[in-house]
This record gives sequence, C-alpha cells and structure tokens, in this order.
Amino acid sequence: MDDNVTYITLGGHVDVHKYKYAYFLIMFTAYILIICCNFTIVCLIWIHKNLHEPMYIFIAALLLNSFFFSTAMYPKLLNDFLSEKQIISYSACLFQFFIFYALSGSEFLLLAAMAYDRYVSICKPLQYTNIMRKTTVSIFLFLAWLVPACQIAVPVILSSTMDLCNFTLTGIYCNNSIYRLHCVSSRILSVFGVVALLNIALIPFLFIIFTYTRILLISFKSCGNVRTKAAQTCLPHLLVLINFSCMCAYDVISVRLGSDFPKTAHLIMTLQALLYHPLFNPIIYGLKMKEISKHLKKLFCQTKVI
Repeated sequence: MDDNVTYITLGGHVDVHKYKYAYFLIMFTAYILIICCNFTIVCLIWIHKNLHEPMYIFIAALLLNSFFFSTAMYPKLLNDFLSEKQIISYSACLFQFFIFYALSGSEFLLLAAMAYDRYVSICKPLQYTNIMRKTTVSIFLFLAWLVPACQIAVPVILSSTMDLCNFTLTGIYCNNSIYRLHCVSSRILSVFGVVALLNIALIPFLFIIFTYTRILLISFKSCGNVRTKAAQTCLPHLLVLINFSCMCAYDVISVRLGSDFPKTAHLIMTLQALLYHPLFNPIIYGLKMKEISKHLKKLFCQTKVI
C-alpha cells in the first residue's frame, strides 16, 4: 500500500467476512445477468434495421448507460467482498462519484429526450420525420452525456483540492457522503451541487412529467388507435422513470439520514438499488416494447431449434 495515497474506508458493509462468498455469488450473478440482458437488446437494435429509429436508439443508449453504471460499481464491490479491508483510494473514490452521478444525470436527460420523441410521434406525427432527424438524435445523445459530465466534473475537481478530516464513508460506494469527509464544508460545492441537481435531474424530471401529461391529454381526446399507441410506447418509459427516480430519491435520503439509518437496512437497500435498476431497464423494454419483444422471441426460438 502506497503511503502517499489517501485511502477511504467503506464502512457500510455488514458481516462481510462471515457472508463474503454469499455476497460475492449473488452480486457476480447479477453482474453477468446485467451484461447479458443489456447487450442482448443493444445488439438486437444494432442488427435489425427496423429498430434504427430514434426511440430505439435512445433505448440502446439507456441500456449502455446501465452497463457503464454497473461496471463502475460491481468490480470494486466484488473485490471488496473478498478483501480483508474494504478500502478505496480517494482519487478512485472521486472517479466513482463522477461516474455514478454523471451517468445518473445522463439517464434523466435520455429519458427526457425519449419523452420528447414520444410527444412528437404521437402529437405531431406528420412532422415527426422532419423534427426527429439523425442530426437531432445525435445532438440529443451528445448533450445527454456531455452536460452531466461537465456539471459533475466541477465538484469533483473542487473536492480533490480539499483537506480531509474523516476517512470513513457510511456506504459501500462513493456518493454524496464524500462531502462529510472534508474538514470544512464548502459553500461553492453546495451551490454547484444545487445547480447540477436542477440541471440534470429536477428540470428533466419536470419536463418528462409535463410531456407525458400532454400526451395523455391529447391521446384521451383522440381515437382508440392513438390511445393504444400512447399506452404501448409511453408505459415502459414511465416505469423506468419511476424506478430510477426511486433509486435517486433513496440515494439522497440515505445520505441525509447518515448514521441515523440502520446499517443493515442501508446495506440491503443499497444492494437492491444496484441490482434492480440495471436489470429492470432491459426486462421492461424487452417485455413491453412490441418490436424488441418480437425479435427476442425469434432469437430464443432459433436458439431452441439449434
């Protein structure tokens, strides 16, 4: 261990030495499932030309997000389960913090782009091809990844220059609780945190709710086919939004509660959040999106024949 490197203890683990193999087996299995489920649908979207539409491209981007999110969390988590000490260098901790919140922000922006795509498709079908061109989709994807990365980079850079007086986190990965490691609370960090929360979470969330409300009102006044199309394509997105919003809300609440939150309950809920969300997206889109479901059935039927 390098004496010049600052290490942080991840104090959120419970009986890790006693149940390390059980923890490892469960989370390793989950990680393999996450990789297989997400990449199966991404590959289907890549291979089949009838899925080369904006909605499916955004879904593929969302599933890639789930993969990158899991890759930022699971390898370190699996290593911790089998290690004598659950520690992480401060620089690696800041990198994990950056990946966690940058990808979380991009998820909200991708869901916002998908909501806009559904709004144009259902409410302005004659203008859809003119509005949702390849260039527009590319710009949306570029901004969905760039904006959160820039927003989160600022507090990460500021945190890297601050002195530490505490070297133990209450969780099993690096989130907003890293601010409690600092000797002095920073007003600048707080301001950037609020700005980032507004720009990459709250405003996109409100935009999504407003957009789907508009779709609901317009489709309610339209014919049965429009209502059916709205239900089939918007329901999966709303389910993913609710699931992801619950995970983000839990992250914020758990940090606020800190030591007042029971350690075992905190661990169980954190593991569930890390497990459910990356698996939830491909399952929902695989089952609820008609075209993706059709290609999945063909794939598995061919596999059975072989």
